[in-house]
Amino acid sequence: MTAMRTALFHHALDSIGGAELVTFALARAYHADIYTTNIDRKKIAEMGFADVIPRIHSIGTLTAKAPFRQEIALWKFRHLNLSGRYDRFIISSDWAIGGAVKNHPNLWYVHGPLDELWELKDHVRKKMLAWWMPPIFDAWTLVNRHLIKRCVAHVDRWACNAENTKRRIAKIFSKEAIVVHPPTETGSYRYEDPKGYWLSVNRLTSHKRIELQLDAFRSLPEERLIIVGDYEKGARQFESYKKELEGLRPKNAEFRYWVSDEELKKLYAGCIGFVTTAEREDFGMTAVEAMAAGKPVIAPDDGGYRESVVQGKTGILLHEMNMERLAEAVKTIDLELQNDPLRYRDACRARAKEFDTSIFIKKMNSLLS
Repeated sequence: MTAMRTALFHHALDSIGGAELVTFALARAYHADIYTTNIDRKKIAEMGFADVIPRIHSIGTLTAKAPFRQEIALWKFRHLNLSGRYDRFIISSDWAIGGAVKNHPNLWYVHGPLDELWELKDHVRKKMLAWWMPPIFDAWTLVNRHLIKRCVAHVDRWACNAENTKRRIAKIFSKEAIVVHPPTETGSYRYEDPKGYWLSVNRLTSHKRIELQLDAFRSLPEERLIIVGDYEKGARQFESYKKELEGLRPKNAEFRYWVSDEELKKLYAGCIGFVTTAEREDFGMTAVEAMAAGKPVIAPDDGGYRESVVQGKTGILLHEMNMERLAEAVKTIDLELQNDPLRYRDACRARAKEFDTSIFIKKMNSLLS
């Protein structure tokens, strides 16, 4: 039987986070070609996906500056026509949704349904714009909501990363999506005795609320925090947030903006526990990665974290995320681990296996058959 020819659409691969890792996992599983714009081959190789690089094709480049970056991506994919060259298409990022118009049959795997246009619109308006920009942003939002909905009308099948995302899709687009939680290669993570630091892994954008982590650890001078986070270099909003965080950094916190997959797994293995403060996170793959290493997670009690972290068994979900509650949670887990160093290890690893890549691919096979 001849293998299905599969093409993946992802709007840009120059900043690597959870959505990009899902795209690479799909490319590997289906020996698929990836169509994108900007490509950072060095980062892709360092994340363990050198084998997919020969199958990545650029349809043009994007500027770093929003909103031109998003608009150009939407336009380029809207005019991309690969019909007849492939048997199926998987759209694996929001601003590549234009690719649904001319390429069928297709499936949109939704990580977050254009959050800057809907779920996080108010956050962007209040926290990420210069004082004179909100009226322009409001007009841009209205226009792009219309454009996106026109593209979405061409989607053949829907899948998404979380029940949380599924509810947003139903609310915004009145569509039913099948939940397929994103993949983690759980067998590649290991547990080691803690090396005296807490870990945070985030894309550096303001809704991750990394300043809360810095404030909490400032009040815990005996603790140490390592923050790993990639960001879109040259983009004003990301550069500005990075500068803000550097100004807030206490002496017991350090930034490692980019690390390889090998380095990251070593950091997971040796941490005391994992901290994340993202607001209304779509799913949150890093929490699963931490649990795969047998480490407890402290996260907000909202968004996708409710689907991965088990309260009291694999970590602590905070109903109210602020500096004081976060610091208290760190001290609670520290005390628990002093009394029983393996208190969370086995439960965390067992929970992470429920999100293993093998399960993800099995469910995707069912959807795509």
